[in-house]
Amino acid sequence: MPYIQKRKRYGITVISLIFLLFISVIFSITQGSAGYSVSKVFDILMGNGAPNENKIIFDIRLPRIILAVLVGASLSISGVVLQALFRNPMADPYILGISSGAGLGASIAILFGISFTFIGFSGISAYAFFGGLAAILLVYNIAKIRGSTPTTTLLLSGIAVGAFFSACVGFLKYISGEDLHKIVLWFFGHISESWGDVMTITPYFLVGSITIYIFSRDLNVMLLGEEDAKHLGIDTELVKKIMLGCAAIITAAAVSVSGLIGFIGLVIPHITRILVGPDHRILIPASMLLGSVVLVLTDTFSRIIISPADVPVGIITALFGAPFFVYLLKKRKHEYF
Repeated sequence: MPYIQKRKRYGITVISLIFLLFISVIFSITQGSAGYSVSKVFDILMGNGAPNENKIIFDIRLPRIILAVLVGASLSISGVVLQALFRNPMADPYILGISSGAGLGASIAILFGISFTFIGFSGISAYAFFGGLAAILLVYNIAKIRGSTPTTTLLLSGIAVGAFFSACVGFLKYISGEDLHKIVLWFFGHISESWGDVMTITPYFLVGSITIYIFSRDLNVMLLGEEDAKHLGIDTELVKKIMLGCAAIITAAAVSVSGLIGFIGLVIPHITRILVGPDHRILIPASMLLGSVVLVLTDTFSRIIISPADVPVGIITALFGAPFFVYLLKKRKHEYF
């Protein structure tokens, strides 16, 4: 009976998060230099708006909000996966050097003025995407020991590769001259107003998140440890490969269109775990929803705090995320250490 009550409570939590996401999206659409009432927004969405109103809602605000939903969900689900695989509450989507690899790729594209389109990615986004994937491939191959990849070795390899790529980025910044401002802005994180970026990230997000959810039961077993998971019939190496691949692709796609947005993948899984517990069948969708809500609201705040200028959303997530994470650590440190 307690189990049934728990499942019911978790279901109510997920439904509440869906409702909260809907409210957040509507609120975000109404905010900006041109403010609209909720009723006016619904009129415009139903096709009753003036040409300039349609342009503001459909060409500027909606793609930005949808991209924030996708990026927030992507970073959150990646954080859930990596914290489960490493059984480490400090793991996040950037711990395996993905962010440093993406940053190096983006810096190269900016510095050399590379401009093209490849499978939906613009020049900078494409270099960031493949830089992130190259980083995880390098980390995985360094960590491989006789056909297996111990999580500790994987973690240390990620830190080493990330540090090396960060040093390369630092060198490029040093020689970048007039392009330094563009590189720094990319690293601050941003949510664009482009339907192209939405279309680019969507297939990677859908395939990656669905695959991760299919393996949610295996992630539950992996929390017991690799040896126990093997005794229960789980092919731990296969699960690690698939989960790391999905997390890397989702993160690389998100970073490629948004730059570096910190603390979403680190903090959101913790908050969601408090709300719904450790069962990944519930934790994964709940984290995705909460991550979307938080990034939509954070991006809205970044748009209106010094309107009409935009504050990079990565700065806002760090300003709020870091103190909140410290609060979580102090409140629940007995669970982590």
